[in-house]
Amino acid sequence: MTKTTDVTDPKAELECLLTGHARAVMPALPDVEVKLDRPREAAHGDFATNVALAGAKAQKKAPREVAQAFVALAQADAAVRALVEAIDVAGPGFVNLRLTPAARQAVVRRILAERGAFGRTRERAGERIMVEFVSANPTGPLHVGHGRQAALGDAISSLLETQGASVTREFYYNDAGQQIQNLAISVRARAKEILGESGEFPEDGYRGEYIRELAQRYLDEVGHDLHDVEAIRHFAVAELRKEQDRDLQAFGVRFDNYYLESSLYTDGRVGATVARLASSGMTYESEGALWLKTTAFGDDKDRVMRKSDGGYTYFVPDVAYHVTKWERGFARVINVQGSDHHSTIVRVRAGLQAMGLGIPQGYPDYVLHKMVTVMRGGEEVKISKRAGSYVTLRDLIDEVGRDAVRFFLVSRKADSEFTFDIDLARSQSEENPVYYVQYAHARVASVLRQAGVARDAAAARYAGTDLSPLAGSYERTLLNRLADFPDELAAAAREFAPHQITFYLKDLAQAFHGYYNAERFLVDDAKLRDARLALVVATGEVLKNGLSVLGIGAPDEM
Repeated sequence: MTKTTDVTDPKAELECLLTGHARAVMPALPDVEVKLDRPREAAHGDFATNVALAGAKAQKKAPREVAQAFVALAQADAAVRALVEAIDVAGPGFVNLRLTPAARQAVVRRILAERGAFGRTRERAGERIMVEFVSANPTGPLHVGHGRQAALGDAISSLLETQGASVTREFYYNDAGQQIQNLAISVRARAKEILGESGEFPEDGYRGEYIRELAQRYLDEVGHDLHDVEAIRHFAVAELRKEQDRDLQAFGVRFDNYYLESSLYTDGRVGATVARLASSGMTYESEGALWLKTTAFGDDKDRVMRKSDGGYTYFVPDVAYHVTKWERGFARVINVQGSDHHSTIVRVRAGLQAMGLGIPQGYPDYVLHKMVTVMRGGEEVKISKRAGSYVTLRDLIDEVGRDAVRFFLVSRKADSEFTFDIDLARSQSEENPVYYVQYAHARVASVLRQAGVARDAAAARYAGTDLSPLAGSYERTLLNRLADFPDELAAAAREFAPHQITFYLKDLAQAFHGYYNAERFLVDDAKLRDARLALVVATGEVLKNGLSVLGIGAPDEM
């Protein structure tokens, strides 16, 4: 293992040094590595490791004996002593470490130097990743579930980018199939009503007010000839795509590429996919239909590919679409979809395996999210007047603002139910998590204004500050939380879990608010004042960085 020389990252430095000592006392485990974690109790120190407990069995020794030998070597190492003021054995074999004040304070200097780059790495540089999300049918306005998916997909993409990956955000338009035909027929029926013509509205048609709006625009812009259903379909899809794009733009979500389901048919990819699967020996015909042997890949039953009427089931274009992802060079693909897509995972993966293209078995990855319940005044909100049967993303943005919607929708694990409380999202209180975090950043800006320091110049001004006065308990807590940010980003990216960043930001905001309420910053002692202001500036930078990953602003005033 190559020893790092980055003394601004004492954790990485210590892990490297301590790994060497662990291997020396545990020769039976030549590849053992020391990983340092925060102990549950701050009184136990800044870091802890269970390396002795994990490796004692291989050494055929008691964990505490191994731990004591490990600690003895560490204590004899001058490089370790330069970073650690105390290292000891606790319980059955845990090892606790307390950093020197200088090592703990080093994170401030690193943050002030790196600013927006703090927390970012190049560990996944060269990795091309596609994240597909939203992918709504262009049959109506985006609903709150689409909003949760948009917030999750965009945040996951940003997290992967913090690790150096090249990420492509893709939107897959389901612009083919029966639902699109139903849209066209629905618009035509409303247009006839507007013209005073009799006609029955289709039973499975779309009934929101937006359909009447589309019908009126069609009559105004195209004409009153309603015989051409294909023209109505084309117009309605185009208009709804534009509306969805406007809503996503208002939400601060962008896409690098849009892929049309219909192109899979016009380009012959669906037909080619079916032909290759048929030649693979993994299909058979029964009852006039073509079946894929998905049970060979873990499905509970085989699935129909081509129905008896000649039409394809929905998973066939899905397989064709994912082949294009692989052929476009995306060795890693993450699909963010609603939990109602759970049954498609096995089928799509089975189809890809049966294609025999060398695609990995777990391709693609899936992040499935549950839907959102919207509450106002203690009662569930179910209907948007315009959409007719659901709350739209635009409704929420208009009610509480983009930042609150984005923060709330990623604040829980994707696979957990989420209740969006409009009243809470609008409140200016510490119970509102996004307000609480943004207010911490605004307080940073307020302190700097009072100090007469320009926000953009603050990092450079305090870069060389003597940080030794930062020795209080509130400062220690805040310094440790700041130092955790790179690991928090890495873990959230690895687990596709942006909610971890919301938790981190709330903890960081709590540490700062506690510091703000407990101490004065603009004191007469210049050395103490500058050290505290340096810590304040560093906190603001990390708050801003964390919010940015979630696509949320960091206001200077609230």
